[in-house]
Amino acid sequence: MYDVVALGELLIDFTPAGISENGNILFEMNPGGAPANVLTTVTKLGGKGAFIGKVGDDQFGYFLKQVLEKNQINTDGLKFTKKANTTLAFVHLDNKGDRSFTFYRNPGADIMLEEGDIKVDLIKKSKIFHFGSLSMTDNPAKGATLKAIEYAKQNNKIISYDPNWRPSLWKNETISKKEMTLGLQYADIVKLSEEELQFLTRESDLEYASKILFNMGIKLVLVTLGANGCYYRHASGTGHIPAYHVNVVDTTGAGDTFLGAVLYNISKIDYPLEKIKTQEIEKIINFANAAGALCTTKRGAIPSIPTLEEIKNFIKQLNL
Repeated sequence: MYDVVALGELLIDFTPAGISENGNILFEMNPGGAPANVLTTVTKLGGKGAFIGKVGDDQFGYFLKQVLEKNQINTDGLKFTKKANTTLAFVHLDNKGDRSFTFYRNPGADIMLEEGDIKVDLIKKSKIFHFGSLSMTDNPAKGATLKAIEYAKQNNKIISYDPNWRPSLWKNETISKKEMTLGLQYADIVKLSEEELQFLTRESDLEYASKILFNMGIKLVLVTLGANGCYYRHASGTGHIPAYHVNVVDTTGAGDTFLGAVLYNISKIDYPLEKIKTQEIEKIINFANAAGALCTTKRGAIPSIPTLEEIKNFIKQLNL
């Protein structure tokens, strides 16, 4: 059995890593892709995970497979293609460590995932199925993603969704909102930023906007607020859990690490998601806030994901 099976993009993040002798920015090759980051967090914390996706039949693709395997992630669902190269993302950091992206994905290998590539047995053996909106930007990956989601729904899996809005990867805002909203209709757990929440609901008020999503049937809405922590809505109520403050180097992957930590803890609970009590929900989110904060203290997404022991020690030290 797997605690979490994730489907979606697995790519290379080229992260700024200093300045050359000629005064130009140096980039470091780091493994990335939101669903892969989420899954790596689960396995680094001690959970079991499997990945479904596609990479190029190139050096980058084989490097990424090795990274997943090194992090104890099952790669039976990872496919290779000669039709497109592994997707690349160049990360640009501002003086606060916040990032923007330039993608090389026209097309990228992750878009080439087909319905026939989906190993449904992996989903059948999972407790939680996780996906993001970027596998719905183009076909054939969109069709493959919907097949996987529907299979997970039919088999009563908890479905986790990240409506990861990257405007440059969509044809226009109308299409992106339509497809991102489609993902919401299947989800039990949704993690999104304040900007994404406002984009999808056209509401700036956290309480009112999160209620719109909750009324769609989503059982746990998590709104990440960066340095301001996380707002949540659940059957047990609503609340705000403050962030842990650290010296930020690179925010890449922090939201994914946060979500991975949430899913890891929820996978250990043997009763329905909606029955979790407020105190337990807030404990889970506090732990995830610590995981996300620690992730920002190093460069890159997957390389900076903390272990269970590191998170526990971090929380313990701050509560002394």
